[in-house]
Amino acid sequence: MARIGFYHMTRTSAEAALAGLLGRTLAAGERALVLCGGPERLAAVDAALWLSPDPDWLPHGSRLTGNAELQPIWLADADPGGEGAPNGAAFLFVLDGAACAHLGRYRRVFDLFDGADAAAVAAARERWRQAKAGGHALEYWQQTERGWERAAEATPAG
Repeated sequence: MARIGFYHMTRTSAEAALAGLLGRTLAAGERALVLCGGPERLAAVDAALWLSPDPDWLPHGSRLTGNAELQPIWLADADPGGEGAPNGAAFLFVLDGAACAHLGRYRRVFDLFDGADAAAVAAARERWRQAKAGGHALEYWQQTERGWERAAEATPAG
């Protein structure tokens, strides 16, 4: 089962929060798959990662650029299915509540949602309930003035 972190954004955009989390992922020697809610969001994330000031280098690609095996960060706008990330990523970042049927294929999942959007918060609560019922270990992180703070966790039963 995956360890799933729900990241409640209250201070920055999804792109800014994502850039920081991806920087930490790369620093840890991990690869990431970023699952976007659609092609427009993928294009926005692509541009934001190239222009990110901190960290200032987030190498990535998508089906438009190809060479998944060479990319430490892979952007997608559809669930890669049972085969998992094309770049071999063990970390999955989910934006816009994008659906992924195979969360257990990833060691860590980061579910980022906008705290100013009531519908996004309600949808994240439902994803939490489903993930808990699925036996995943859960963490809830909230943005504060000092950065990300863990506010809750749930361990699988059994």
